[in-house]
Amino acid sequence: MQNERAKNKPDKQTKRTRLVDFTYKGCYRYFITLRCYKQVGHFANGGCVSEAVRALEKTAKQKGFYVWAYCFMPDHLHILVEGKTEDADMRKFISVFKQRTTFWFNRRYGVRLWQPGYYDRILRKDEATSTVGRYIFENPVRKGIATDYLRYSYSGSFEFSNISQLFV
Repeated sequence: MQNERAKNKPDKQTKRTRLVDFTYKGCYRYFITLRCYKQVGHFANGGCVSEAVRALEKTAKQKGFYVWAYCFMPDHLHILVEGKTEDADMRKFISVFKQRTTFWFNRRYGVRLWQPGYYDRILRKDEATSTVGRYIFENPVRKGIATDYLRYSYSGSFEFSNISQLFV
């Protein structure tokens, strides 16, 4: 009996990270973190960041999302996005973005880019986009890899030409 239970048990317990009763579709704002596979510092390379930024912008346009803030840290990415329409599907957006970047990265370097899954937080209506955006932009300063978030090369916004505009 003990062996029978062991056979039917999955190899790994997986934690459900998405809300069961939420569709992740519509005009919602999300703070999302994607981690590099085994926390390897792939985004310390400016070429990788440039390609990922292009893929992020293309995917946001195709899937109907504003990208209020993004920040590539050496081993992870923070983004603050918002659906433009009721059809905007955050899960599809992230899936397509990860697929695009994975395809390019694997062809170029022959190794995995992303760890499975991602972390997301749906912003409440009373949470200011600017507060979360500033938190994202200040991440390199908190981690000691930049002294001024305005001078950090691997962060930005597709909605503002200058990220300081987000805080006006």
